[in-house]
Amino acid sequence: MPHPAAARNLSRTLRDTASLSEAGLLPPSADLAGLEAVQARYAIAVTPAMAALIDPADPRDPIVAQYIPDPAELVTAPHEIEDPTADAPFTPVPGVVHRYPDRALLKPLLACPVYCRFCFRREVVGPDGGLLTTEQLETAIAWFERTPQVREVILTGGDPLMLSPRRLAWLLERLAAIPHIEILRIHSRVPVADPARVNAALAAALTVEKPLYLCVHANHAREFTAEAMAALRQLTGAGVVLLGQSVLLRGVNDKAEALEDLFRAMLRGRVKPYYLHQLDPAPGTARFEVPPEEGRALLAALRFRVTGLAWPTYVQERPNGGGKAVVGPVWRDS
Repeated sequence: MPHPAAARNLSRTLRDTASLSEAGLLPPSADLAGLEAVQARYAIAVTPAMAALIDPADPRDPIVAQYIPDPAELVTAPHEIEDPTADAPFTPVPGVVHRYPDRALLKPLLACPVYCRFCFRREVVGPDGGLLTTEQLETAIAWFERTPQVREVILTGGDPLMLSPRRLAWLLERLAAIPHIEILRIHSRVPVADPARVNAALAAALTVEKPLYLCVHANHAREFTAEAMAALRQLTGAGVVLLGQSVLLRGVNDKAEALEDLFRAMLRGRVKPYYLHQLDPAPGTARFEVPPEEGRALLAALRFRVTGLAWPTYVQERPNGGGKAVVGPVWRDS
């Protein structure tokens, strides 16, 4: 249910601490000076859909933890690094990241519907950042055309579904026309964080000749609202295959019950849980960290409690762009 004080502002995305305060989404004890310092460094965006879920009176609200800024973001732990996935060394042309032989990322923009407080690209994402020009997109497409070992293009960012349907359709059609590209994949928060953006035009843009997988990022069952479920149905109705990815986060989904609820909510939305990510060590994110051994124990606790359809692969990025390693769990039956 919407928080009463927030109702008057739920028609627009909230992008600064003043708006969050006016909407009643900050606790009375909030450190406003600290939050303004966070705002000066990292982007803020809370969509109406997510604002409606927030209970600022609950200090353990999992939606607050994901989207509302905290002064702790300005404290960098010794193990945290600015580019934890090492995108930069693997960027042959602007917007492209090529770490694996058979697939590569394309980041057409760095804007998102919401800005997660644990994001590993939080130093670069923002409402005005990273939109590739037509010339830069042509350069990126030309790179894919001349790199035949790449069979899969993963559109990420930022959030590719923030592009206009016309622009997105153009880009997907260009990529699908490359003979050696077999799979297109999109990573997005939009269907749950801003479901109003999912309409007939967007669904039509995702209808291409090549197989297309949409990987929906969600971390808590409450994100699967009625509006989100309707958006997901519209996408599957257009033939889009939905996968789910989540990050294991302290204070959000670090209980077996929370993970079970999340994976069951995904399946009800026709989303196959795909990846559960270990947190990437971006600056100021240490408060979200769950040790891998605890993550393995959480997944082990779900054994026999959920269908195999609900089971994601638990992965962690290796240092220096080494790619994903499977974390576990390892079963030891008695």
